[in-house]
Amino acid sequence: MFTGIDEVGWASLHHAYGSAEDVPGLLRGLASADPVERASALDGMYDAVHHEGIVYDATLACVPFLFALAACEQVADRDGLVELLISIGRGHGPAEGTVDEGTSGTDAGHGNTAADAGQGGASADAAVRARAEEFAGLLGDRDPGVRRAAAEALVRFLDRPPHVLGLLRQRIAVERDDRVLLALTESLGLFVRHHPAHSPEALDILLTLGTPPYDPGLRLAALGQLAGCAPELLPTDLVPTVVELLGERSERRRSGLSAPAEDDSDPDSLAGRLRRLRPSDEEGALLLRTLHTALGDRVSDRIALLEGQLTSPDPADRCNGMWMAAGLFREWRADYTVPVELIGEQLSAEARPLLGAAVSDRLRDAAVSVLGDLFHLAAPAADHLHALVTARADLWIHRWQRRSPTLGGPLKALARSGDPRATPVLAQVLVQPVPPDDLGNVIIHLGRSAAPLAPALRHRLGLVPLDSPDTYDRAVPLLSALTALGDREAVPEVLRLLGGMADGVRLRHRVVESAVRALDVIGGGAEGVVPVLRELLGSECAGVAAGALWSVEGDASAVLPVLIRELAGADAERRRAAAEVLGRLGASARAATPGLARMAGAESVWERLAGACALWRVGGEVERVLPVLRAAWVEQPGVRGAVAACLVDMGAAGAPLHDLVEAEHASPRRHLARSGGHGSQDVLEDERLLGVCREVLAG
Repeated sequence: MFTGIDEVGWASLHHAYGSAEDVPGLLRGLASADPVERASALDGMYDAVHHEGIVYDATLACVPFLFALAACEQVADRDGLVELLISIGRGHGPAEGTVDEGTSGTDAGHGNTAADAGQGGASADAAVRARAEEFAGLLGDRDPGVRRAAAEALVRFLDRPPHVLGLLRQRIAVERDDRVLLALTESLGLFVRHHPAHSPEALDILLTLGTPPYDPGLRLAALGQLAGCAPELLPTDLVPTVVELLGERSERRRSGLSAPAEDDSDPDSLAGRLRRLRPSDEEGALLLRTLHTALGDRVSDRIALLEGQLTSPDPADRCNGMWMAAGLFREWRADYTVPVELIGEQLSAEARPLLGAAVSDRLRDAAVSVLGDLFHLAAPAADHLHALVTARADLWIHRWQRRSPTLGGPLKALARSGDPRATPVLAQVLVQPVPPDDLGNVIIHLGRSAAPLAPALRHRLGLVPLDSPDTYDRAVPLLSALTALGDREAVPEVLRLLGGMADGVRLRHRVVESAVRALDVIGGGAEGVVPVLRELLGSECAGVAAGALWSVEGDASAVLPVLIRELAGADAERRRAAAEVLGRLGASARAATPGLARMAGAESVWERLAGACALWRVGGEVERVLPVLRAAWVEQPGVRGAVAACLVDMGAAGAPLHDLVEAEHASPRRHLARSGGHGSQDVLEDERLLGVCREVLAG
């Protein structure tokens, strides 16, 4: 296996962290009889030799030894080695991947230059393809894990399509392991996508696998592959067929007729921990994810499929359904009342009868996680959330080992949904000795129903230490909540922060900014506010302070010179803050027009947008502003909410851009999904955009 390993000049080769002289030890570790040592060696390969999918010269030097290890039946865990070879073959050099800004062509400071390894991906692909015939032998290996991995490798790297298809067909005919058959089915779909000229015979095999007497799981896999590569061949009654097969598969699992669960006794390594994070029914999750992905924009079919999953008697099917639902909700706009209500039902004890604690908790946690990211769209599940919150006070707060407590998932989801029943529970949480730091972040979603919490929030803000590393984490959420409630009685506590906070506090300027924004809303007429704001006009929060001073005093002459100075500064964030305030001043800020015009031509889309919106509000410059707004809308989906808000202000003057708003409002797909967004607030931001779009069109 290691013939020639000592002849390789490893010290002159490189991986992610410099010299590759430690690589022979990693390769030998992959052949160790000790499972912990093998797992550690595989971790090292992914961490250093194939860091984040990057191919280095040391990675290429490993390929012959990895093939030799994968072919040796005395080596354990060879499926992981085949998977590593696939990943290397699909890898990229540093120049092709993501290079940190400011590294001047260096692989994020890890030793190789992009120029040295820019062809790494192409070389790795060629290196694996050169020995791809060896995957054919592994397709008949005695280890089913190796056979599973070899099927994908064969399709990806052996450039003899008829031969590959023949090998897959022969293996399907004799294979008895359900998981290998699933991998073979997935490989047929991959074959169709890679070799469309040879697809008819592969599609015929998939059609055969999708019919009786094949196992329901295999039939589901075949339907999923057909949905992705030949949807015209799917049955007309696809959803009822899938739901029926799902039920049959679940019954087989409960009866012990299908393959047993994978061994989860992985070593405490990175690879092992990742395996333990997989769904309890990973096979089922993969089958349904493949179907949902292939169905794409057929949202009504996907909702019907979800309803079948979420009403299954098998808790694993319901759990998988919830994770599938999260992806659907995040990407597509639709009426999700029924699936959200079904997810809410998973929180009730009736949905989890006689289940073990681990399974019951997994089901509950999945439901709470999905509902928590839906905000007001979780309203159909609010009764179930409230029932859980009422019954389980132990879930109100999540206590961590090494950091401050946070709000428990069920209560957070209930509050985020805007349900006023969360308010009295939050009141009880606020009087805890150490309440969660993030509590203020959910109160903003409760509107005026959270007003009774204001005294307790003020009290908590008054207890925030002024010289602690935790000042930011504790103060900013409370300030956000009190600002949202417009609580004018909180001014003394806000002034205490501004006047007493130590200079070295972590993120001090962010705390000051949040406090000043609070005074912008609640500081009018309050004693002591104006002197504090005037003092801040020379600070890094000058623009925000000027905005608050304008709100409190209404004197443009006191703040205009400061804002014009900020526009000319080097800090883009401060320029944007100044532009926002100048827009609020309106015609009183005409002297700032030249600076705003420069901003409207800036390189950053966010800066251009801030300058253009302020130009409209200050001087009504339609012809200069509309092209900037249109370009920003098209270039960066994340700014569409701000553009739409500007169009609301413009009224009829913004009509030339209403085509963009109409198209957005009619689109079935969420705007952040198109830019790869997967943040926890993507759904909320999209729903807000839709609301502003409706306001534009109504106006």
